Amino acid sequence: QVQLVESGGGLVQAGGSLRLSCAASGRTFSMYAMGWFRQAPGKEREFVAAISWNGGKTYYADSVKGRFTISRDNAKNTVYLQMNSINAQDTAVYYCAAEAGAWPGARPLRGDYWGQGTQVTVSS
Repeated sequence: QVQLVESGGGLVQAGGSLRLSCAASGRTFSMYAMGWFRQAPGKEREFVAAISWNGGKTYYADSVKGRFTISRDNAKNTVYLQMNSINAQDTAVYYCAAEAGAWPGARPLRGDYWGQGTQVTVSS
């Protein structure tokens, strides 16, 4: 199993940038594909981005493609989400997720494990 703790959320102005972090417990972090989801008020949770165990594959939702970048540092057991050109529609609770096994890429992550979430609020 893996435990996930997100950080880095907060209040940011539209057009600004923010970097979220997700720290994972356990020595098997590199065995998991990792990703980010978000849930805006009154909406269902939606996929944002995913990255393979070695960072060789990434996949993004169309709504964030070109603005957000997912990366990971297996030595630090951490996955990141760099958010640029943030807009009001990015306001949401952002969740880190992990998928066990060989994620093939080109599809949203299956969330086998979840963090508690971190709030991102965009002000205009």
